[in-house]
Amino acid sequence: MSNIGSYTDRLKDFDWSLAEKELGYRAGEPINIGWYCSDRICQMGLADKKALIWEDFHGASKTYTFDDLRVLSNTIAASLQELGLKPGERICLFMDRVPELYIGFLGILKMGGIAQPLFSAFGEDSLLTRLDNAKTAAIFTQRKHVAKVRKILAQLPEMRHIIVVDPDGPPLREREVGFRLDQAKRVEQFTVHPTTAETPSVLHYTSGTTGQPKGAQHVHYSLISQYLTAKWVLDLQPNDLYWCNADPGWVTGTSYGIIGPWSNGITQVVLDSGFNTERWYSLIQKHRVTVWYSAPTAIRLLMREGTVVARRFDLSSLRHLCSVGEPLNAEAVLWSREAYGLQFHDSYWQTETGSIVITNVPEMPIKPGSMGKPFPGIEATIVDPKTFEPIDQPARVGLIALRPGWPAMFRTYWNNRATYESKFKNGWYISGDRASLDSDGYFWFVGRDDDVINTGGHLVGPFEIESALLEHPAVAESAAVGKPDHVNMEVVKAFVALKPGFEPNGDLELEIMNFIRKKLSPLAMPQEIEFVKSLPKTRSGKIMRRVLRAQEWGEPIGDISTLEDD
Repeated sequence: MSNIGSYTDRLKDFDWSLAEKELGYRAGEPINIGWYCSDRICQMGLADKKALIWEDFHGASKTYTFDDLRVLSNTIAASLQELGLKPGERICLFMDRVPELYIGFLGILKMGGIAQPLFSAFGEDSLLTRLDNAKTAAIFTQRKHVAKVRKILAQLPEMRHIIVVDPDGPPLREREVGFRLDQAKRVEQFTVHPTTAETPSVLHYTSGTTGQPKGAQHVHYSLISQYLTAKWVLDLQPNDLYWCNADPGWVTGTSYGIIGPWSNGITQVVLDSGFNTERWYSLIQKHRVTVWYSAPTAIRLLMREGTVVARRFDLSSLRHLCSVGEPLNAEAVLWSREAYGLQFHDSYWQTETGSIVITNVPEMPIKPGSMGKPFPGIEATIVDPKTFEPIDQPARVGLIALRPGWPAMFRTYWNNRATYESKFKNGWYISGDRASLDSDGYFWFVGRDDDVINTGGHLVGPFEIESALLEHPAVAESAAVGKPDHVNMEVVKAFVALKPGFEPNGDLELEIMNFIRKKLSPLAMPQEIEFVKSLPKTRSGKIMRRVLRAQEWGEPIGDISTLEDD
């Protein structure tokens, strides 16, 4: 039987205090996510239970118990204090999916720091933007990534320490310090900083349409939502072996790749490797994975390989499948029934929501292609994009809106209060996503209401891409939009007007693509560049991305009365 039981029954008189009671938390007391994910689990008698089974792409592996989590996160927390780092300072995690990333996350929170996880494939420009905005004091990284940090260090006066977790090799430079988790003196006892419910915990950056990425600030009380949604939506049970594909550089990888499972005392496996069908299936077979949280892009890649490959492996251990990050198309749900004998349960949420808000829980009938219904404790509806009043008419498209107040909701954008406040209209948090409601209360995703590009479940802001494009010596003007893609849902397409003296050709296209890949990230790299003489602009000079996007998607262009004359 599932943890949630009857969805209808759970809706009756629901209160988040249920999670508080299960966690042993009382309002007003200290609450520290790092402690709840390690020390508390040990106090429950699970110190020797496996917490993390880690493998890299070569097949090397390491295993850590919850007592290891407790002691090693203490070790990292104490080391940060010895470096002079203080509670409230931002400490970045810029690493591949190595154990130090996961354990370091808990250690930062234990000493009262604000964890700032960033995707390890970011280039120096993407890294600089986010570190400069947060005024980050220290960064954990690896030898393979430290060169990016060195290139931008002169522009980061607040950065006092670069902590290299694999320091063997050439001598480290100024402000760099080596730290080997397996050789550091283990700290059995550490006084956890007495963070309270509203103390900042995690700073996750999300892409914007018209400005630089914004830091969504979360607090330690987010644990309440993350613990309960992991228990009820992912249906995590004591004997489960859980696998979340998400990188902790993104919010899924922290909310449900660290906090959710470990606050529930669940063993999880982490694979530090890219997508490979046979590698993934062999991991499930080897470790007898029972609960799998993946992304529709990965599921579509698995679909492309077909059920024949799946049937070469023993995947009988799987009992519950969930997806996140982008719409899960109906075909993927039906295919998973054929391939695994199980349906993927879609879940919807954002960096800003901090936890799952709309979902298909285990006991709920799935309508393939639907996002499901609101999680208990979440009031969600569809509102008119102009009036922000709820739409009563079934199937009419509007904006997904959530009533503020759930524990994991972000508390602000870092140093950007005005943009934060603009997200709330008429008493609702406006998600920026368009959807409809059917007569049974199921939500159906339609798309973004802005120009943010959802590629493989990761949001990419066009402004950041366009700014980087303009740094290339050949580019005079640029615009970036999402283009339909059958695997990734969307990929980045750039429209580029060249400066005099440059001619469009394949070599220049490839050069510009790689320029963006290096400066920003592989996700931001355009998959196609179309060279144009000019870009559609309003009479005031603003580039009209929606015209370009409509052309790519075969949609009506709409009102172009403000378009400048040719």
